[in-house]
Amino acid sequence: MNPQADIPQEETLDPGDWDSMRALGHRIVDDAMDYLETLRERPVWQHAPPHVKAHFEGPPPAGPMPPGEVYQEYLRYILPHQLGNAHPRYWGWVTGSGTVIGMYAEMLAAATDAVSGAFSYMSNNYVERQVLDWCKDLLGYPRTASGLLTSGCSASNLIGLAVARNTLAGFDVRGKGMTDQTRRMTLYCSEEAHSSIDKAVELLGFGSESLRRVSIDELLRIDVAALEEAIQRDRKSGCHPICIIGVAGTTNTGAVDDMNALADIAAKERCWFHVDGAFGAWAAIAPRSKHLVAGIGRADSLAFDLHKWMYLAYPIGCILVRNADDHRRAFSLTPSYLAHGEGDRGLTGIDVPWLSDYGFELSRGFHALKAWMTFKEQGTAKYGRLIQQNIDQAHYLARQAESAPELELALPVSLNVVNFRFTVAGVPDGRLNEINKQIEIEIQEQGIAVPSTVTIRGRIFLHVAITNHRSRNDDFDLLVREVIRIGKELT
Repeated sequence: MNPQADIPQEETLDPGDWDSMRALGHRIVDDAMDYLETLRERPVWQHAPPHVKAHFEGPPPAGPMPPGEVYQEYLRYILPHQLGNAHPRYWGWVTGSGTVIGMYAEMLAAATDAVSGAFSYMSNNYVERQVLDWCKDLLGYPRTASGLLTSGCSASNLIGLAVARNTLAGFDVRGKGMTDQTRRMTLYCSEEAHSSIDKAVELLGFGSESLRRVSIDELLRIDVAALEEAIQRDRKSGCHPICIIGVAGTTNTGAVDDMNALADIAAKERCWFHVDGAFGAWAAIAPRSKHLVAGIGRADSLAFDLHKWMYLAYPIGCILVRNADDHRRAFSLTPSYLAHGEGDRGLTGIDVPWLSDYGFELSRGFHALKAWMTFKEQGTAKYGRLIQQNIDQAHYLARQAESAPELELALPVSLNVVNFRFTVAGVPDGRLNEINKQIEIEIQEQGIAVPSTVTIRGRIFLHVAITNHRSRNDDFDLLVREVIRIGKELT
C-alpha cells in the first residue's frame, strides 16, 4: 500500500512555466516604458465607457486564466482609463507624476514582499531611516527628531495630532481615554486647511466642535490676530487650547500661513505647533523660493508628502516629530510576540526602537525604496531646481491669464497654484460659474488637459496645481488657448 496515495498534490502560486512568465515580465516592462515615453501623444485621460464598466461586474474567477490573457485584459480595460497623474498636462489636483526608477523600485520591493516597521536590523529599515534623515536635512529639521514614512498626509496629520494630544492633554490619554478630560481641548487652523485635519480631529476623539476654523486674510492665509483672539476667548470660557496647525500650501490656492508668527504664538500660548506641509513644505529646497515657507523647521511636528511635489508615485508621505520621546510614547506598544532585541547574535545597540513604535501601523510596505533610489539617481539639487521650475511655471501661467482679455486671475500666485476663469463683460457671476464649470468638463473630456475647479468668494475658477516634472511652458500656452476657444464656443 502506498502511503502517499491519498495525499493531495501540493500546490504553489509560483509560475508553472518560469520562462514564459519571464518573457511576459519583459514585455510588461517594455510596455510601461513605451507608455511613459509617449505620454504626450495620448489624451490626458479617458473616462471608462459603459462596456468597460460592465466588464467589472460578475463573480470572482473560480478557475485559473493564463497570465498573458490577464495582462491583455489590463491593457484593454484598465490602462486606457486610469487616472492620468503622469501626463504632462495633469494639474487638476496636487499629485506626483512618478519616475521610472521609482517604478523599478516598487517592483523590486514587491519581488521580496518587503515589509517595513518591525525588526530594526533589516536593510528595509536602514533605508527608511536614511530617507527620514535626508528629509530632516532638506527641511531644516534636527537629526535628533523622529519620523515615519506614511501613506500620505492624512495619516501624517493623524499621527502628528495624536502626539500633540497625548503630550499636552495633562492626563493619561492612552490609559483613561478622552472621556477623562475635564476641559475641552481645542485646536486651531485656517478656513483653508485640508479636510484631513477635520478627520484626524474626529478620529482622535476631540470632536469636530473642538476644531476652530480661523478666518483668513486677503491672500487666504490664517488671520494671525483672529487666531490670538480665538485662543484667548477659549481660555476665558474654560477650554484647553493645545494645538495650532499651520498650512504650508493650501489645496485651493497654495497659500502659505506665516509660520514664524504661528510658531511665536504657539510658544507663548504653550501650544503644540503642527504644520501640514503636504506639498508646500518642499518649497524649502527651491533655490529662489525657500523664503516662502520660512519657519516650518520650528514646528513640533511636520507632515508632508513625497508623492506630491517630490514627484514620486503613490503612496508615500512622512511625519517628522521634533521630540522623539513624545512621539514614541504616543504609539509604542510591545506585546510578547513582538519582543524587541531577541536573537541579536552579538549586535550592539539592540534596543533601537522599531519604526512601528512611531505610528499606528505594524505592517507597512517598503515605500522608502522608491524615495531612496530616486534621490540617489537624480540628486536633491535637481529636485530643488524642478520645484523652482514649477513655481516659475505658475507665474508664467498667471501672466498669460492676466494678459488675455478673456481671462481673469483669482488672486496673485502664492506658490505653485494658479486659479483663473473665463469671463465676459456684462455676464453675471452665476452664469460665468456655469460656463467655467463646463469649460473644465470640456477640457478634460476632450483629453486636452486636466484642471479642476475651486470656488473662491462665490466664484468658480479653473484650478491648476503644478507639481509635474514633465510640464513645459508650451503646455500652459495650449491650456490658455483652449480655455479661451471653448469659452467662446460656449458663449
